[in-house]
Amino acid sequence: MPKSTAIWEALQSHYQEICDLQMRDQFAQDPQRFEKFSLEHNDILLDYSKNRITDKTMELLFKLARESKVEEWTQKMFSGEKINHTEDRAVLHSALRNISDKPMLIDGQDVMPEVKNELQRIRKLSESIRSRQWRGVSGQPITDVVNIGIGGSSLGPEMVTDALRPYGIHDMHFHFVSNVDENHIMAALEMLKPETTLFIISSKTFTTQETMLNASTARKWFLKSVDDTSAIKKHFVAVTSNRDAATKFGIDPENIFMMWDWVGGRYSLWSAIGLPIVISIGMDNFEAMMQGAYEMDQHFKEQPFEKNIPVVLALLGVWYNNFFNAQSYAILPYDQHLHRLPAYLQQADMESNGKYVDREGQQVDISTGPIIFGEIGISAQHAFYQLIHQGTKLIPADFLAPITDYHCIMRHHRVLMSNVFAQTEALMKGKTESEVRAELEAGGMSGEQLEALLPYKVFLGNKPTNTLLFQTLDPKTLGGLIAMYEHKIFVQGIIWNINSFDQWGVELGKQLAVKIQAELEDASEVTVHDSSTNGLINYYKNNRPEKQ
Repeated sequence: MPKSTAIWEALQSHYQEICDLQMRDQFAQDPQRFEKFSLEHNDILLDYSKNRITDKTMELLFKLARESKVEEWTQKMFSGEKINHTEDRAVLHSALRNISDKPMLIDGQDVMPEVKNELQRIRKLSESIRSRQWRGVSGQPITDVVNIGIGGSSLGPEMVTDALRPYGIHDMHFHFVSNVDENHIMAALEMLKPETTLFIISSKTFTTQETMLNASTARKWFLKSVDDTSAIKKHFVAVTSNRDAATKFGIDPENIFMMWDWVGGRYSLWSAIGLPIVISIGMDNFEAMMQGAYEMDQHFKEQPFEKNIPVVLALLGVWYNNFFNAQSYAILPYDQHLHRLPAYLQQADMESNGKYVDREGQQVDISTGPIIFGEIGISAQHAFYQLIHQGTKLIPADFLAPITDYHCIMRHHRVLMSNVFAQTEALMKGKTESEVRAELEAGGMSGEQLEALLPYKVFLGNKPTNTLLFQTLDPKTLGGLIAMYEHKIFVQGIIWNINSFDQWGVELGKQLAVKIQAELEDASEVTVHDSSTNGLINYYKNNRPEKQ
């Protein structure tokens, strides 16, 4: 286990040595700190100098990565070995964006011909919709696309479609339905016309309860207006490995796209799961996104750890999680189009590394995945930044911001960026008692009034942040950022000795829900659960309207 290794003990001792160091002092002592602790890849700059680290910290963390065999595990992943051992599956989402001519093998078979064939099919379908050649049952073109999926089949496509909206087709509207609560799908359907709507049903098994219930509701809504089951072929497509079920639903086999078991749902936006993205931004822009991800893959595979952005981010996360006992991590984008990025990374990180059992089946003896949260930075400054600045919890954070923007109205953008730089400086420096005193005295305050207010205006500072600047949020850069976080999560899983690619934790609630659903179908009193669950079920049944 990691905690019992010599390098872990060395890091623990080092933490005791430097835990009280102040970053503002370190910057004062080393004018080259920014140059020393920053990295670049393509148009992405990572400044990690505002972290509670020294040269020795990074030296020890890089040694931890090497002794954890991160490089060897990286080779295993990219070579198609079945590193998802609990499901006996390879982890090869990188093949989906492999723009080189190099094969990628699973069990000795090159998967690239099949991947490229699906990409060509995606291009053909998306171009027919975007060019208005695809016509619905009434002969009208498609104006609205509804993606029905859940988890990675929804969060990834929605995040990217929103992020790249400036590059999208603007006279077509995209809707993402994932919640089984009828209010979600009904809110989407009430503004649509069946004859101009295309539904994309994304479910690997075509049996996912939430997705298939929403798909069934959409199908009934459509047929209520059209009353012709053959018309389903013009208004429904599917992404699934269960072609028979999709065909039985009424979907044309030509419009059923593949999912592979070597691609996890939270890594699947690069596959046909990304069909809404491609319809929105076009295949050329999607390929630019793939190129950005591919180039980040190469950076991750080839750069030494000291110059490797995903590895550095991963190690800093381990440093705070396991030695400073920081339980959470904030994602703070300063680009409105990235408003769904925190939610996307919540799933990517927390579903991957939210594990308490290691690769040997033993309970871990260290903290694993952090709680990921976040919001658009400017809005969050007026919400939860108070806790980050003056709360009792240490919350490391990533700030992401574009140097320029698609519209780039100068006054707006300079105010935006001034906040990025001000917030990270404020979190690092804080404000000392003497600085507050001088500020209050300069404002004319003194005596008891000053002494009473003074402690409330002190900021301890020493709050760690990373700043990621990029030229603009275009498809290539977004692809690089997504792949960067994918690899960061992978590296942390290797260091913690857990399997980042299964998700058994989502199963138990689903299994129990199936049993309880049957109990909700009749009026008899339920007694088979604990008293709380029995009481809640019976209260619900006794108080629900007859129509429910």
